[in-house]
Amino acid sequence: MEQELLYPLTNKCRFDQKLDGLWDFEFDRESQGLADNWTAKLPDPIKMPVPASFNDFFTDKDSREYTGDFWYAKRVFVPGSLRGKLIGLRFGAATHRATVYVNGQEIRSHEGGFLPFLADITSAVKFDEENLVVLEMNNELHRDALPAGDTAVLKNGKKMVKPFFDFYNYSGLNRSVHLVATPENHVVDYTAVSTLGDDLATVHYTVTTSQSVGSVSVTLRDKDDQIVATSNGRTGDLVVQHPQLWNVRDAHLYTLTIQVTANDNLIDEYSDEIGIRTITIAGHQIEVNGQPVYLKGFGRHEDSIYAGRAFDLNVEKRDFELMKWMGANSFRTSHYPYDEEVYRFADREGFLIIDEVPAVGFKMAAASFLGGLDQSFFDGDWTEELYKKHLDQVTDMIHRDKNHPSVLAWSLFNEPDTSSKSAVPYFEKMFAATKALDPDQRPRTFTLNEDDTFDTSYCKQFPDFYLLNRYPGWYHKWGYEISDGEAGLREELDKWAASDIDKPVVFSEYGADTQPGLHKLPSVMWSEEYQIELLQMFNRVFDSYDFIRGEQPWNLADFQTVEGNMRVNGNKKGLFTRDRQPKEAAFYLRHRWLDIDNNFKN
Repeated sequence: MEQELLYPLTNKCRFDQKLDGLWDFEFDRESQGLADNWTAKLPDPIKMPVPASFNDFFTDKDSREYTGDFWYAKRVFVPGSLRGKLIGLRFGAATHRATVYVNGQEIRSHEGGFLPFLADITSAVKFDEENLVVLEMNNELHRDALPAGDTAVLKNGKKMVKPFFDFYNYSGLNRSVHLVATPENHVVDYTAVSTLGDDLATVHYTVTTSQSVGSVSVTLRDKDDQIVATSNGRTGDLVVQHPQLWNVRDAHLYTLTIQVTANDNLIDEYSDEIGIRTITIAGHQIEVNGQPVYLKGFGRHEDSIYAGRAFDLNVEKRDFELMKWMGANSFRTSHYPYDEEVYRFADREGFLIIDEVPAVGFKMAAASFLGGLDQSFFDGDWTEELYKKHLDQVTDMIHRDKNHPSVLAWSLFNEPDTSSKSAVPYFEKMFAATKALDPDQRPRTFTLNEDDTFDTSYCKQFPDFYLLNRYPGWYHKWGYEISDGEAGLREELDKWAASDIDKPVVFSEYGADTQPGLHKLPSVMWSEEYQIELLQMFNRVFDSYDFIRGEQPWNLADFQTVEGNMRVNGNKKGLFTRDRQPKEAAFYLRHRWLDIDNNFKN
């Protein structure tokens, strides 16, 4: 578990400098780098952009598909003005595991390629000099790691990943690296949870500091920089009269400022934007501020041309503008926590996020075409070690994202195998261990795939609301048989309706691969006409059941996957192309969503 996950900033007490740019980079094909003292100097490096996935910059396939150890290095000047502070390197994401060295000294290791970690380099740093920062990284996949997969060795001796998931294993320093400095006595973490009353709101806060000495004060300011509430102490309440609530597609943010003082001297200060709002599940309704909402949005991927899975502010801006144009109000971070800037965008724009941990590939039968085996994933002897890593990453995801008003729920798995009783003990442990992690007590959920239906899933008792991934019309009952696909989908939903379950259902995946520009009359699969017909079928079904409280088609945009005879250069289920241009279906769905209020089915 990471302790220091606050987003870095620069102020009169803190220092933050992004180290983005060109780094030295080298493959370690024989895994001899450590023995050959690469921590002191990479022998034959090339330049590599950071943040970026390394894969798509290469024109030879051995480099693009490289699996194994690889290294990054950069010389970083640390100014003497930072003496007396704690010096750290904060990595937004290092896929999938990394060991950090500074000036030849090993600092720390980290596993998990989609969440940040901090390396305390205070003992190794040289002030007013350049410091050599080196990372040894590895992008192999294993069944006891997240996301799940295998790493095979071809007959030519080269390694190759076999993912149990349907997105490309983009690797490298996919997010920004920060040089940070904080006072020794500093704010480590805070939480802010809102409750609402009659024309007032109370923000209950807790502040954690690295030392127990010093006093803590907390101030809340509105968008006009006017103070609306103050409090003293490491825990307390901020009472706001006539609050402006954060709401869906109507975001209002307040600035919360924490100050640590001793003997009237300011020791540390940290500011962040928060929203005042509540999230509840009431029967089969999802409620924000006590009012029902209907989710309109997408499954998404951090995926774009050239940079792969790297965070790109330009792409993110475009994606939010596309979602706003569509009339969307939500998305799922399929299938991993996104860069923190994404949540800050959503906070400002009033989007709801289902925040998902990279527990994907836990269903080997469904991934057989990608290298899996036809057995229950939870029957494997790897689950004990996997559970430790899984819980660690859920803990860090909630710890990092808990103060974002945009976060609606936590998704703990994507399409796990729940059609076997062997899954139940794992789910029992995970849901019990994560129950108290979120101070705001947001709902927890996971996605059920095609094989995990009302009749077959043994884990329906765990989520607070249901996410259904369903693909009639594409993976089965396709083409002219789509009418049978609709009938089968209704048969399952009739069973949900007839049961004593009273929880919301959100369709979190459905769709058809579509080659942009392919037209056919009458329609055929892969044509733009067929994509619209499939969406129309699902929309008829959604409108027939009151407990369906959201629709998030797969996917916002086309994205890269591994090679396979089921894919034509990636997954083409996007409503937009990979370069973010609309397919015909985007215009159809836009018309539907603009006619649906955020509280549709109220």
